[in-house]
Amino acid sequence: MKTVKPLFPEGLLFASGNRGKFVEVADMFSPIGVDILFGPDHASLEVEETGTTYGANARLKARAWALHTGLPSLADDSGVEVRALGWKPGIHSARMAENDRARIQWLLDALGDEEDRYARYVAAFALYFPTDGICLLTEGECQGRIVRSPRGTNGFGYDPVFCPWGYEETFGDIPDREKRKISHRAVAGYRLLDILSCTSMIE
Repeated sequence: MKTVKPLFPEGLLFASGNRGKFVEVADMFSPIGVDILFGPDHASLEVEETGTTYGANARLKARAWALHTGLPSLADDSGVEVRALGWKPGIHSARMAENDRARIQWLLDALGDEEDRYARYVAAFALYFPTDGICLLTEGECQGRIVRSPRGTNGFGYDPVFCPWGYEETFGDIPDREKRKISHRAVAGYRLLDILSCTSMIE
């Protein structure tokens, strides 16, 4: 009799200390019954992000956590890209200041009275399997614009000033459940889920 093997019998480690991202990922993977483990509950690890792309940085983190813990590990790297700023801050989004409030202020100051407010959020997911060294990579983006002052208290990062196309609200206003359907991280995550769902686990 054929049996179906679980995708991640020991759970899938989320290789980040960002609890906001962890909650999003856990919710995303819940329909397929995958137990997402919060990285800091299992190890303490700092990984230097030396990559020049979101995918490279995500892979660096996923690989390091997977080899350290022995568990399949999922990492993301993301940022906001603003056309009027030459697509900055990009992969340096989290490094522009010491906290979200200061990073948002940096962005608003950099844009000033600029009329072109077009921006896009970009995210990459890397899933690394330590037993065979396989790494799955996906990427997603969400287009929108930067508003002139923060609105809303939901989300994290630049969410209070990012307004996705088709909405008048920012990610700081939009309920988490709605954001998790349209965000850059959602697009990258669902692309990864599509890959996993096409993998035969029957022997």
